Amino acid sequence: MYLSVFDIFKIGVGPSSSHTMGPMVAAARFLDDLRGGAEKIPGADALAGLGARLHGSLAFTGKGHASDRAVILGFCGLLPETLDPDRAADLEAEVRREGVVRPDGLGELRFVPDDDLVFDWGPALPGHANGMLLRAYDAAGNTYHQQTYYSIGGGFVLTAAELEAQKAAEPDLHEEKAAQAFPFPFGTAAEMLEMGARSGLSVAQMKRANETVLHGAALDDKIDLILKTMDDCIERGLGQEGILPGGLKVKRRAKAIHDQLQAEKGRNLAQPHQANDWMSVYAMAVNEENAAGGRIVTAPTNGAAGVVPAVLRYYRDHCVGATHAGCRDLLLVAAAIGGLIKHNASISGAEVGCQGEVGSAAAMAAAGLCAALGGSNEQIENAAEIALEHHLGMTCDPAAGLVQVPCIERNALGAIKAVSAASLALKGDGQHFMPLDNCVRVMLETGQDMNLKYKETSTGGIAVNLPEC
Repeated sequence: MYLSVFDIFKIGVGPSSSHTMGPMVAAARFLDDLRGGAEKIPGADALAGLGARLHGSLAFTGKGHASDRAVILGFCGLLPETLDPDRAADLEAEVRREGVVRPDGLGELRFVPDDDLVFDWGPALPGHANGMLLRAYDAAGNTYHQQTYYSIGGGFVLTAAELEAQKAAEPDLHEEKAAQAFPFPFGTAAEMLEMGARSGLSVAQMKRANETVLHGAALDDKIDLILKTMDDCIERGLGQEGILPGGLKVKRRAKAIHDQLQAEKGRNLAQPHQANDWMSVYAMAVNEENAAGGRIVTAPTNGAAGVVPAVLRYYRDHCVGATHAGCRDLLLVAAAIGGLIKHNASISGAEVGCQGEVGSAAAMAAAGLCAALGGSNEQIENAAEIALEHHLGMTCDPAAGLVQVPCIERNALGAIKAVSAASLALKGDGQHFMPLDNCVRVMLETGQDMNLKYKETSTGGIAVNLPEC
């Protein structure tokens, strides 16, 4: 399965790609099924209403991640990439007040969130920790049509049948099809290095060649839109103050930190480690915007959305010799590494913990920065491995199910680790002990062994060890 740069980096809204964007996409897909004449269950009369039941991590942390709002907006026919975040609260309030939705082409349908949207805290559905059952019914309450969806991380959504087909698919067949469609269909880091050595091309050049098959001459414009959206998110975050929503009363800090950094410029007061403060404030600005439900780019998820933009901004504004072409290469290489991790392991916190989110983001950013600074393919692979290795075992334990504590600061430290990993790799020759492929495999195995309460359920770790004040 080839993953494009625009599969890894998707424009959407906060606070979560799995728990907000995923349910919204699933609800909108369900409406498309109904518009397309989805087969009606025998005995049901005319379509009259909609319902949703959220399971597993979607149930345990759904309120904190605004999964209920996501389903409401999805049943209104909205999608993350086009949603106006400023309109979302008003539309949600309207549906809760009136108890109906009016999606295009389907007329007025009953949907009373307090009755028709259920957080099921029983066992998770069998396919994935983030499962949901969407249902349409007639005026008598008989099921008209239903579908099970899984939000598998990064905004990706599959039906139960699609997930089973993906798991059962013959890997060799996927690789054969990819080889026919793309000039460099690497599915592992080892293949990436081998193809680079054989062709004499860099990782960025190979990824660009693959993407050109899909996007042609429009590729750079699409990359530039992602870059601009990331930068716009940083700018919004650096300009906002106040308390983040959700009840934890977490104060936005990015603006105050940024103001201090700006004031210290030119005073010869800065400590050598101030570079870390710049990386941190860029990442925190993004994740504060994400926590507030603002426009975001999955990188590869919303919970880890601050790492790659922070490293990009650090490269652009602080690194000697930075160019716009380098920014594009950084994004292409980051997407290549993110695709390998998602293909061979997971980027879902509910599946493997935060090592799959911030850990993956740090590996992506490290590889991208290494490439932008002139690193060889071997150094790029080494940078990704260093960053991922030193996030292994990281749990996903958000307080109150909100992508705030520890997520905002965790992105800041992920960006710092990414830059350190790139720098270490650039100081070496690319030869190292642990191959990236092996590290990815260890991350998956660690996630599979991790206790469920540390995988985005808010039933362990930091989530249950908060001050009582």
